[in-house]
Amino acid sequence: MQSWKSFDMAFSQLTNTTSNALAADARSLNTLKLQAGQNTPGAIKEAARQFESLFMRELIKSMREATMKSGLLDSPGGDLSADLLDQQLAVQMSGMPGGLSDLIARQLSQQTAPAEAGAVSSPATPNKPVPASPVGIFKPTGSQTEFVQRHTAAAAAVEQSSGLPSGYMLGQAGHETGWGRHEIAMKGGAPSFNLFGIKAGAGWTGKVAEVATTEFVNGAAQKVVAKFRAYGSYEESFRDYARLITQSPKYAQASQQTASVQGYTKGLQRAGYATDPDYAAKLSRAINLTLQLQRAQA
Repeated sequence: MQSWKSFDMAFSQLTNTTSNALAADARSLNTLKLQAGQNTPGAIKEAARQFESLFMRELIKSMREATMKSGLLDSPGGDLSADLLDQQLAVQMSGMPGGLSDLIARQLSQQTAPAEAGAVSSPATPNKPVPASPVGIFKPTGSQTEFVQRHTAAAAAVEQSSGLPSGYMLGQAGHETGWGRHEIAMKGGAPSFNLFGIKAGAGWTGKVAEVATTEFVNGAAQKVVAKFRAYGSYEESFRDYARLITQSPKYAQASQQTASVQGYTKGLQRAGYATDPDYAAKLSRAINLTLQLQRAQA
């Protein structure tokens, strides 16, 4: 009987189908391997049937030789007839619902499925999982790329003094402003330089911009007019944000979770940075995109 090692080697390389006829001998394995390359469901199903046919033929042959062959009446003609009978039985028994071909098809589908976005496969270690990388997960737009490039220097300077990752700050600034398309403006249209949507509370003594914004009250979106802080430059906005996150007890937990994008964004949401119930998920996507852009620019 064909060894399981040989069967498994051919099995792992197979991704296509041959003709409509089921495989009748071991030479068909070479044909299957030569035509490998297409990962369609139909090809996988047909290939699984052919493998099952080969396996069933060898199984029937082994059983017949072990139980029926005496050696007294052997002849070339008898061997040929038995071999043809084995082939016919193998064809008839292959492709049954719930049979071996279904198991083979599932295995082939797993082996030939496209890699998940961001995942890296290594031909040297095909069974060893490789951590996904942010690179390739997102397709940045021109405005996103331009926004990150425009504010990279200011964010890097604030990172050195505060310890907050510049990618985190850039991602949140991009999310809050629609990547620069919806920045908060002063009355008359002058820029407020407020990139983080920080509101002007009772303790704020600087300039103020009053604009309509969306707040979530009991899960429902409502339009309200709110007061936001205004600055003299974008770098001032980054510094004020970093000071708020690192010095306010309210955000102490979030500031200690900078090793994880998800941990940081969930910490901000739990602390009430925004009222959007999906804020952490949206912010995580923005930060991961920014980290991807930073890696591409490095």
